[in-house]
Amino acid sequence: MSAGAGERGGAAVAAGGAAAGLSAGAGDGKAPGAASKGLSEGAGANGSSGLSGGTGASGGAGLSGGTGSSGLSAGTGGAGPSSGSSAPSAGAGGANAGLAAGTGGSGDTLADDPPPPGAPAPIACLDPPPPGMACIPAGWFIRGSDTGPEHARPQARVWLQTYYLDLNEVTYAEYKACVKAKGCDPKGGPAYSDFDRPKQPVNGVNWFHAEGYCKAHGKRLPSEAQWEKGARGPDGALHPWGDEPATCERAILKDETGRGCGVKKQGSKPDTGRPWEVGSRAPGRYGLYDMSGNSWEWVADWFTRSYAECGADCEGIDPLGPCAKDGEVARECPGKLRKIVRGGSWYWDASYATGVWRRPHFPSNQPFHHFGFRCAANPREAEALQRGAPVK
Repeated sequence: MSAGAGERGGAAVAAGGAAAGLSAGAGDGKAPGAASKGLSEGAGANGSSGLSGGTGASGGAGLSGGTGSSGLSAGTGGAGPSSGSSAPSAGAGGANAGLAAGTGGSGDTLADDPPPPGAPAPIACLDPPPPGMACIPAGWFIRGSDTGPEHARPQARVWLQTYYLDLNEVTYAEYKACVKAKGCDPKGGPAYSDFDRPKQPVNGVNWFHAEGYCKAHGKRLPSEAQWEKGARGPDGALHPWGDEPATCERAILKDETGRGCGVKKQGSKPDTGRPWEVGSRAPGRYGLYDMSGNSWEWVADWFTRSYAECGADCEGIDPLGPCAKDGEVARECPGKLRKIVRGGSWYWDASYATGVWRRPHFPSNQPFHHFGFRCAANPREAEALQRGAPVK
């Protein structure tokens, strides 16, 4: 794929229908049933790397997994324009900042509710958790939204066993170190200029690259349910910080100053912007960074057009979506062609940077998009990581 190519064929989810196949240059569908303008995500090449416009200390230092606190890192609230207001709405019916009403709110906690019949006994969080990870304790959470986009309906209570998530998105330096150690595919990574700063989230990997990196480190990609609980907490908040709108004070996204909170990309097409270094904004739930904005993140599940369509595969205890067995998601799924990315990015406005927006794309990442990822671990994997002997 040429370095100058932008978002092409970004799958737009139509209300109650299949994602629209967009023509070359088309971006995500913004309102259900409508294709968006043809926007290029991070397009441009042949520019030299310049100084970071959004540097901040690498997140995660000193955070205790599973506490749910938001201890600030040295790089929180990184430099960048402060908009003070939400970005433009993505369109009627889309996941805009007004979604808070009806998402479950944050008034009733589910933390003390007993497990459902047949659930395994909750496993206590490791203290400390594996380096660079946070523990999300076992329990219920509110998934989806009855008032949001069609693909996030219906809202439901889902129970998850204890699991662990990386505090940060996997960085360019971390991915390239895995390539150097011959544990990761060298074809994964950015195809544009100014995307190769060591602490930027690696972008341009396909689903298989992301899965391969996590497995090489004794981890796995999070399930969609695990990702969403990590982003929203148990009680259905719309964002990692609560129901307040996504702004450039809280996340790296597109606002009135431009993409990437107005920070230009070096080289050609500077207005397409770029992701910032990980941890440039304050952490959210469970001490996790950049669960809203900065980089789209691959998850394990195969995509269905709504939770209603997914049915039993997306319900109950530790759901993994279609074609899952014995706690693993199949690499192939008859009738399913696309995986899922979550969380929005520097390129898109605040309406995508929610805990409910689900974006489908082909696991081969063709046509090419700039997506990233973070890894997860189950309790067994976490124990091995803590011992320094990852389960392969």
